[in-house]
Amino acid sequence: MSAVDLEQPFDYIVVGGGTAGLVLANRLTEDSNVRVLVVEAGADRRADPMVLTPGLVAGLYGKDEYDWNFCSPPQPTLNGRCVNQARGKMLGGSSALNFLMLVYPSKGNIDSWAALGNPSWNYDALAPYFRKFATVHAPPQSARDLLGLTYLNEDLAKGDGPIHVSYSEGYGVTNKAWFKTFADLGLEISGDPRDGNALGAFQNHASIDPATCTRSYAATGYYTPEVAKRPNLVVLTETLVSKVLFDTASGEDAVATGVEIITKDGQKKQVSASAEVILAAGALQTPQILELSGVGGRELLEKHNIPVVVENANVGENLQDHPIVCQSFEVADGVPSGDVLRDANLLQALIGMYQSGGAGPLGQSVISVAYSPLVDGSGVLPTEAKKELFSQHSSNLTTPDAQAIQALVESSSEATFQYLLFPSQVSIPDRPTSMAHYITPVLPENYITIMTIINQPFSRGSVHITAPSVTAAPLWDPKYNSNPLDLELLARAVQFVERIVDPATPFGGVLKQGGKRLPELRADDLEAAREIVRQRQISVFHVAGSCAMRPRAQGGVVDERLRVYGTRRLRVVDASVFPLEPVGNIQSVVYAVAERAADLIKEDRAKGL
Repeated sequence: MSAVDLEQPFDYIVVGGGTAGLVLANRLTEDSNVRVLVVEAGADRRADPMVLTPGLVAGLYGKDEYDWNFCSPPQPTLNGRCVNQARGKMLGGSSALNFLMLVYPSKGNIDSWAALGNPSWNYDALAPYFRKFATVHAPPQSARDLLGLTYLNEDLAKGDGPIHVSYSEGYGVTNKAWFKTFADLGLEISGDPRDGNALGAFQNHASIDPATCTRSYAATGYYTPEVAKRPNLVVLTETLVSKVLFDTASGEDAVATGVEIITKDGQKKQVSASAEVILAAGALQTPQILELSGVGGRELLEKHNIPVVVENANVGENLQDHPIVCQSFEVADGVPSGDVLRDANLLQALIGMYQSGGAGPLGQSVISVAYSPLVDGSGVLPTEAKKELFSQHSSNLTTPDAQAIQALVESSSEATFQYLLFPSQVSIPDRPTSMAHYITPVLPENYITIMTIINQPFSRGSVHITAPSVTAAPLWDPKYNSNPLDLELLARAVQFVERIVDPATPFGGVLKQGGKRLPELRADDLEAAREIVRQRQISVFHVAGSCAMRPRAQGGVVDERLRVYGTRRLRVVDASVFPLEPVGNIQSVVYAVAERAADLIKEDRAKGL
């Protein structure tokens, strides 16, 4: 890019070329009269086999060229452990290094967004956009034969969107046992999870292009070679946005006029936006850029000698994340486990197989899922037991958020927990160096892991700047289990895992009898289950909510059209706007929200707003 190209104002400047940012870049430049600049801190890695190969994802974590690699301060409720948080640092953002899981939220979950002061954001309003971003491929016959998949409603699979959504060929005995065990425990799936209302075990889709067995993500889907050739789209990679520029002299609200960037060679430049600046830097870095620009809590900004443009202490607050408890179990002899990839010769053989046409495990995703209501070691909790639990914690249920979540947990049709069947062992060091530290096999035995997630945690964390510079990482503090209800819920969910792995169940049958487990503790009582949570809870990297969409007086940073309060011509479009954490992995919701946001921006442009 020559300097002269940046001297002409763009209509829109999108800060962050990640999952949401590239959706906006694609959709806004469908109008050839609209000129868009995307500024991305990372590089373009669309041709990088490490990114494109599903089975090599562990090789991305902790490496500066791929991963921002955040780490939390010690968490008091987790025995003082620090927790790692992988964040994508490249075109495509975290869609370039996630585990490719494609699941969908519940109707009640998204309707709670509307109930928290965003009436135009209910499930029915968002549902069309879950179709718009995806091209869904029919399952291969091998998957139907092994897993049944009779619950699928093919009418929900229509669409020709940029992201390929598919099933794999490589499911095996552990997946089949997973389905049968949940069915035997009264949690057989009754409907298609894409329809907004599902409980039970199901085979999730993956964001993999089945024609090539490669990762389908925002950079390959929304920034294709054809899109990249559009003369009205400019994408700057390896370039930082240090702040949003404002005109504060023209009225009550500050007007966003452009951004200050730092180029790869360290030059500072200012670029103008005649229509809008749109922040899409993610739930950890969008609040950082707002604060560096003078939008945030007065005390924090003044501490760092940043002039206050808009005082709003909600910026960087309300941060939510799915906590995930990882219990690993040694498998019986002959049962497949991803731990075999510790053998370098085997890994090289599989890489060779994959390179000769995408065949084999490296082009697959074999994680399975289950959604469950509130359960414990006895099974599904009766209504009265739920009410009793909440009555004991009434002092922790005073906020509108907590009351909305309580209503969802008390519902018999909503998923309080998500269980994942992960194909290899997970170790939990006290001071992890990266996400790879968790998932690289260190023990000689072969394991599989059951992961337990609270879909809608009660706890709230924060993310804030630590210095007046974009090169200083913000401090992400998830404050896990700061609302003690989360620990109580997770402990009960961990108790239910003992039901799943019981030797009498089909799933117990794929485990080595008397085999090792991580941790060695059994969840035979609630206190033991709590200790398993303290030892084995990490993040499943679904951070959201740090610039929440809700009324300003109720903790909001953006309004229903995602415009930043106290400003004009400034929006946020990424997971930071979610008022409540979605059910399940959030990839689908980020795409859907970004697709809808593009339509809102087009509507406002047409109205001259």
